[in-house]
Amino acid sequence: MTLQKTTTPVTGQPQPARRKSRLLRAEARAAALFISPAMGLFLIFTVAPVLFAFVLSFSRYDILTPVRWVGLANYQRLLTDNLFWLGVRNVGFYALLYVPSMIAISLGLALALNRRKPGMVFFRTLFYLPAVTSSVAGATVWSWMLQRDYGVVNQVLGVFGIQGPAWLANSDTAMYAIVFVTLWQGLGGNIIIYLAGLAGVPKYLYEAAALDGATPWQQFRHITVPTLRATTFFVTFMTLIGAFQLFDQAYVMTQGGPGYATTTAVYQIYQNGFTQLQMGYASAQAFVLALAILVISLLNLRLNRDSGVT
Repeated sequence: MTLQKTTTPVTGQPQPARRKSRLLRAEARAAALFISPAMGLFLIFTVAPVLFAFVLSFSRYDILTPVRWVGLANYQRLLTDNLFWLGVRNVGFYALLYVPSMIAISLGLALALNRRKPGMVFFRTLFYLPAVTSSVAGATVWSWMLQRDYGVVNQVLGVFGIQGPAWLANSDTAMYAIVFVTLWQGLGGNIIIYLAGLAGVPKYLYEAAALDGATPWQQFRHITVPTLRATTFFVTFMTLIGAFQLFDQAYVMTQGGPGYATTTAVYQIYQNGFTQLQMGYASAQAFVLALAILVISLLNLRLNRDSGVT
């Protein structure tokens, strides 16, 4: 009696592995199907206009006549455009005032609103309301309130015997007024971000520090600030980018005046592109501004990475 040894054919891949591979391919096709509308909109309304603007930056185009290639002429003109660089300097001055004030005030208010006290939910909502209002509507209301003769701000100052200036018509105070309004509109979002960061700080650190006799200032300096370093970096990063893109308040409240005291780089891009119809030159200005924002953002990232923020 002989026994025959039966062998099963060896396939290249086990059945469960093939089934898993088919499942992964099906999931990948479904994922591509779901994200294709969003990606299509992104390519059409973001990538394509950026590429078109980049081509326009090397040409002369006024909408009414055909595009004419001029090479680097727009960028050469930009080097001697004193008005554009005045706008850049104004934005730099605005950022020096706006960014540190935003970080300090939003962190301070977040610390105050992080306490377990009655009414904290109401005050959190109250501080966040300006963030959900239209920047144009808010700037319009504040332009009325800051009027010299009948504005609410000067009326209140007059009660205390103080004669308020023409906030928006004086080149010495116009930029400070814009800084104040943008702080009012931007604080809410950053307060929420800091509140989220404070919620992640372990309570036992404060308890241990209090047992060791640490004062509230020492707890803030050695526990709160180091723990919120990543949060502060994010707030600084986004606030700095927003500062260089200042436009709404300068356009609505002062139209870049008085005497170009509040003109900004974005405002100059708008004037050249949509008022003077110099689309090619405005595109060159936009790409120079984008490059400046990129460089400053990379420097900010490098400085924070060197200080230990990843």
